[in-house]
Amino acid sequence: MSNATPPTLGSLMRALRSRQGLTLRQMSTITGIPFSTLAKVEHDRLTLSYDKLQIVSERLNVRMADLFAEPDDQVPVVANSRRSVGTLANALAVETSNYDYYYLSPELRQKDMIPIVSRVKARSLAEFGDMVRHDGQEFLYVLEGEIVVHTEFYGPTTLSAGGSIYLDSRMGHAYVLAEGCDQALALCVCSTTQEELLDNASRQVTDVPRLPPARARSKKPRRSA
Repeated sequence: MSNATPPTLGSLMRALRSRQGLTLRQMSTITGIPFSTLAKVEHDRLTLSYDKLQIVSERLNVRMADLFAEPDDQVPVVANSRRSVGTLANALAVETSNYDYYYLSPELRQKDMIPIVSRVKARSLAEFGDMVRHDGQEFLYVLEGEIVVHTEFYGPTTLSAGGSIYLDSRMGHAYVLAEGCDQALALCVCSTTQEELLDNASRQVTDVPRLPPARARSKKPRRSA
């Protein structure tokens, strides 16, 4: 793995748009995401949540994993010999109002799993807002702190460090801090197949500090789109 500074979401979105041969206006029309929002994302002044990034991948008919990979025409993809070694410092860091995301192995293309370390921020479902829904399945393992898992069809479930949950991501879901818990960190692995992305292509529809591990941040968070 390269020791270069990890790319930002903005630089990756610009590269993706360039590969697709699109203007910002055209990309806005295709994805349904406002022109002004995309412009701010490309300049690293705004970020997109996981579900909105999935909308981009669906509308552009690219794998979710390929949104996070820098172009590299020199390295052939060999399905049975790939690997990725990294740290949180090499992750693609994205901040939204409810989570700080650290996308692991962002340089690895055409992967079927999206591994993410997530810092949970919302303290209640009311603060979180509408539950998130997206294609695929996901597995969450609590690394530290305590998290309440809200889902569309089940009552709230509280998970402490070492606890886990596997769920269908199409079901509305939200992860929030448990009462009395100030910080929580979890590993979340999302799975979305290429077929699911293509089948849903006609459906309508923020960078964080370079990682203080689960400690109070002094930097004011950016807004999410």
